[in-house]
Amino acid sequence: MDLLSLVCPCFKSSSSRPNETELTRQMPSKAGSQQGSSSTSPSEQSLFYICKKMSAPTVQIGNLTVSGEGLGLVNVSIEQDCAYWEWHVESLSQSSLSNKKSFESSDDEDFFDTATAMKFGVATRKNRDFYKALGSNEDDDAMSMDDGTALMKPIPNVQHGDTIGIAVQQDDLPMIQFLLNGEPLHEIAINRFRGTVFPSIYLQATSDLKVTFVWDENKFKEMSPSVRFNPLIVARGMI
Repeated sequence: MDLLSLVCPCFKSSSSRPNETELTRQMPSKAGSQQGSSSTSPSEQSLFYICKKMSAPTVQIGNLTVSGEGLGLVNVSIEQDCAYWEWHVESLSQSSLSNKKSFESSDDEDFFDTATAMKFGVATRKNRDFYKALGSNEDDDAMSMDDGTALMKPIPNVQHGDTIGIAVQQDDLPMIQFLLNGEPLHEIAINRFRGTVFPSIYLQATSDLKVTFVWDENKFKEMSPSVRFNPLIVARGMI
């Protein structure tokens, strides 16, 4: 210890100062603290969910995950010019996994039948009265019924591990684009739609899958079709 340190304790020799290695040990690692927690806070996660009030009573809802049969709507309307989100598909049983392996090179026409396919896209606001009316008219001509999927498209052969991307633009030329595992499905794009819409999905009764709505870009598996498309944000139209 030097003389200056004895006279005034606030002065310490350089040998008593922590070196760079010691400072590193004392300071918490930013990356390490993030690895132990989700990149999205609980309050942010609760902003988005599959809305029970707007979804069919026949679907099973687990916050951002939906399964069962019928129409499911996310609680946040699309108000930005260009928005992108994903649906991640998972199997509910081991049999679905084995079926995927055997059907990957199938030529069976039923395998690509759109009548039994999940539908993806957007939908206008729905309520319990809509589903009651839909149930009471289920014996009528199906072609004359509004089942809420007018702004949705079927994507056949959706299986465990698939990612469905939806890109919506509402500027000069409103359009809904669909992507399967990053590949655009140009032939089913929807042009020119109007009104307030919500991200939506329609599950068939034959489906043995659950689907998760993904809005956080850190959890996206694929790229949006253009840099113009940003992740869906919470706006005024929140249910």
